Amino acid sequence: MSHYQFTTRWRLTAPLSAVWTTLIEVERWPQWWRGVLSVQQLRAGDSEGLGAIYRQVWRSRLPYRLVFEVETVCVERERLIEGRARGELDGRGVWRLNAQEQATVVCYEWSVGTTRPWMNLLGPIARPVFAWNHHVVMGWGARGMARRLGVELIALEHVGV
Repeated sequence: MSHYQFTTRWRLTAPLSAVWTTLIEVERWPQWWRGVLSVQQLRAGDSEGLGAIYRQVWRSRLPYRLVFEVETVCVERERLIEGRARGELDGRGVWRLNAQEQATVVCYEWSVGTTRPWMNLLGPIARPVFAWNHHVVMGWGARGMARRLGVELIALEHVGV
């Protein structure tokens, strides 16, 4: 399994509560996040979303799709959402939100391994391309959320390969 660790930061001129609501409405991501083909809830979580499981289908600039399920394993309202991914990607994703000077900073940490044999085979040489691809998709998310909320995307930063 090839392992990847990414951190992406978005800074939006949006209230934290609006960003939070947009993130927790996972089934609506395909409406604003280019690259998210579909999201299907497999299990409802509690009132905060803890325990929910979603099957997600993603596409990117590269000619392949990824299908995986994400279970919400930790929720701290308007602060943090942690999910455990299983499927063609296996690992952990954490959304962290902070209000800063009339803006909201969204930090996403994605630590996953690939389970598809061809991706693992190509991983050692294709790592920079897979990283670039991840960054493109996260950029689509940042710009899509800004459009959805009618706000400005002030900053977009990517770290990791």
